[in-house]
Amino acid sequence: MTSQIAIAKKGRGGRRTLPYVFTEHGVLMLSSVLNSEQAIQVNIQIMRIYTRIREMLLAHKDVFLRVEQVEKQMIKQDQKIELLFDYLSKFIEKEDRPRQQVGYELGNKK
Repeated sequence: MTSQIAIAKKGRGGRRTLPYVFTEHGVLMLSSVLNSEQAIQVNIQIMRIYTRIREMLLAHKDVFLRVEQVEKQMIKQDQKIELLFDYLSKFIEKEDRPRQQVGYELGNKK
């Protein structure tokens, strides 16, 4: 018997296949189950890779934060530029209408 609530329906998202990777915790658990020399060596290599990835993320965290900051600034600038173009288009529409002449009329004196 399967649960109708816990299983995603087709076309509505959800995972239909098993994942192709282990989490770090999953690799640790797997190493306690597998006893062959080759499995142990593979697990050691995977754990070293996880450690390197973590170190890289920590070492370059300031770069990632700066890139995120620049992206936010660009979004703000894009919004300001869009607002500027809106104002310019309204200004151009106003210029297309005939304008009433301003100033003194030079009348003919008779």
